[in-house]
Amino acid sequence: MSTAAPRIPASLADLAVPVAELSPYHRNPRNGDLDSIAESLSVNGQYRPIVVNRGSLTGRPNEILAGNHTFKAAKRLGWTDIAVTFLDVDDDAAAKIVIVDNRTSDLAGYDTALLADILTGLPNLQGTGYDQEQLDELLDETALPAPIELPTDGADTGAAATVDYLQWGYMQWSSTRVRITQAEVELLDSLYRQFVDGHDSDLGFGWHVLNEEHRAEEGAVA
Repeated sequence: MSTAAPRIPASLADLAVPVAELSPYHRNPRNGDLDSIAESLSVNGQYRPIVVNRGSLTGRPNEILAGNHTFKAAKRLGWTDIAVTFLDVDDDAAAKIVIVDNRTSDLAGYDTALLADILTGLPNLQGTGYDQEQLDELLDETALPAPIELPTDGADTGAAATVDYLQWGYMQWSSTRVRITQAEVELLDSLYRQFVDGHDSDLGFGWHVLNEEHRAEEGAVA
């Protein structure tokens, strides 16, 4: 189990200033999730500085442009210092920085399969902003690949053509995917056809393979 990171790592220590000297942006349109941010600070520490406007051009000293909710979460946790980088910009530039810092996050997307794979590989979800229910929903939304339509051999025999990329395959469950050999593909295909012929459906095929075939193999070995 990992140990919680220090509040401010050594690489950012020289940027630390008292929380009491800073003020939130006066017109921040963003509503952040303070609970998730506070959890991240508790688990991960502060991994990047917040951005503060010195205010010589706006008349509002030490006003936060990026990281307003990180600042609020740190205050909630009782932090006395926080790492800061300073700018000194006018009202228009300050407003644009506040807006674009939020907007670029809105415009970003995810490779959901990769995200799910990373999350399932972690020892726990603390400090990620995700809980198990959200991860389960993400896994449910991860689309399965469409079945591959096999081409014919071109000789009007009805036989499928030999295609290199079909000489092996993958097995996937949740976000885990492993490559399987041609022999394994052929065995699975044979088991699948037998199961469908006997049940008029492929519902329960996975359970059949994992249990009945596995037990049959153990019996043969014994």
